[in-house]
Amino acid sequence: MNAMGLKPIKLNGTQAAVLVILRIVIGWHFLYEGIAKMLIPGWTSAGYLESAGGFLSGFFRWIAATPAALQAADLLNIWGLTLIGACLLVGFFSRFAAVLGIVLLALYYLAHPPFIGAHFGAPAEGHYLGVNKNLVEMIALLAVAIFPTGSFFGLDRLLKLRRMNGTSPEDAAPESPAPDDLLPQSLGRRELLKSFATLPVIGVFAYGTKKRYDWEKVNAITGATVQLNRESLKDLKGELPRGKIGDLEVSRIILGGNLIGGWSHSRDLIYVSSLFKAYNSEAKVFETLMIAEEAGINTMNITHTQFPLINKYKKIFGSRLQTVCQIHPTREDMFSHVDKVIDAGVDLIQIQGNCCDWRVRDGEVDVLARCVDYIHEKGYIAGMGAHSVQALIECEKAGIRPDFYMKTLHHDQYWSAHPRENRIPFSVDGEKSPDHNQFHDNMFCLFPEQTAAYMKDKEAPFIAFKVLAGGAIHPKEGFKFAFENGADFLCVGMFDFQVVQDVNIALEVLDQMPTRERRWYA
Repeated sequence: MNAMGLKPIKLNGTQAAVLVILRIVIGWHFLYEGIAKMLIPGWTSAGYLESAGGFLSGFFRWIAATPAALQAADLLNIWGLTLIGACLLVGFFSRFAAVLGIVLLALYYLAHPPFIGAHFGAPAEGHYLGVNKNLVEMIALLAVAIFPTGSFFGLDRLLKLRRMNGTSPEDAAPESPAPDDLLPQSLGRRELLKSFATLPVIGVFAYGTKKRYDWEKVNAITGATVQLNRESLKDLKGELPRGKIGDLEVSRIILGGNLIGGWSHSRDLIYVSSLFKAYNSEAKVFETLMIAEEAGINTMNITHTQFPLINKYKKIFGSRLQTVCQIHPTREDMFSHVDKVIDAGVDLIQIQGNCCDWRVRDGEVDVLARCVDYIHEKGYIAGMGAHSVQALIECEKAGIRPDFYMKTLHHDQYWSAHPRENRIPFSVDGEKSPDHNQFHDNMFCLFPEQTAAYMKDKEAPFIAFKVLAGGAIHPKEGFKFAFENGADFLCVGMFDFQVVQDVNIALEVLDQMPTRERRWYA
């Protein structure tokens, strides 16, 4: 009987082994998390803390904004996870390590609580109505703390045996029953083997970690390992202004989806699209989106196929990134794309540029009209995209009045632009000619002066895209040309290392711009 008059529970060998395995597995996870952070140059918990939600979000964001507190938090994360994991792995002060692990996991849980209405903040942890990986692991650690698993197999067994050797048998009552009932007081070979039984796991862990590090330089994107290289963000020269499309506030620069999707408009360079896709891994896409949001870009233009990735990012990081999604209605299917993007969480719906061109070219303007009406019936903002200004002219003749326009706009003073006399309406995104003097994925606003003249009196926001002609025009020229010729917003594809530079260029262009002919409609 114990002090409470209860009969102690005896564990058999299988039950004890399962608890030891549970301790080792959790220790392995903690240790890898700590080592991963230690090996990542410049790792910081700032991104994780800044995206905190719940009633303690202010406290966690204060830590992220306070250099001394952030440095302490980073050290506690790295060394806390490493030491707790190592102790659990070898069964050394395992109960104390389990309690500390519970405290650390509780902080992770409170930083990003999986409650209704709370946003997400840790990759791949899921949201199960109050339960996530952190809570499950906390409960598992509670079992490790209650049962003396280190006394079953681990260094705690050796410490206990040595302690019992210095006491009389009647004073040597165990803290809680081990499978052997009472531990023997002799340090024989069998007892030493049980004490050191888990040490080889450290060797396996070290070998596995080195092999994985050599392969992918350690990539533990779990818990608080989310990071963001903030060096470039220090170079921001101001706050990116916003305008309105409907009731939504939209940044003057909108992030394009082509670079992330691998659509490079690379003329005759056949490897570039593959290079884009190889560079923009999921982690790199997430980093690019984080940098863009930190730089003031709050909206992105995407296709419906990119929603799973974008929604995963928003779910993981608690992002409020807005989406302008392109749709492609056809005679056979006018409305399903609208329903799909609404279900996916779209903010603004835009008929794709080549879709508008082709429907007009093929005499199917009524398809566009019915689709715009359907978008309005659903209560959403409808935009009309186009590469050819002639398509917008015909849409207007048919009585289509979009809530915003999305039209290509760039000058033609670059080497790969084909001669004006060879430019054919509706040829963009059409057949690519081997003749350098014809279209070959090289030009997207065939008649820029006509576009500027057409948009001049349109009383709706104007998003200009392809303003850099697929990378042929420097942003300083492209941004200036597009804003001066009536664009209210620019949609620009950017790699992560270009975001801050492009935002700064936009700020400079907007600050130095003389009065333009078209008034701002957003």
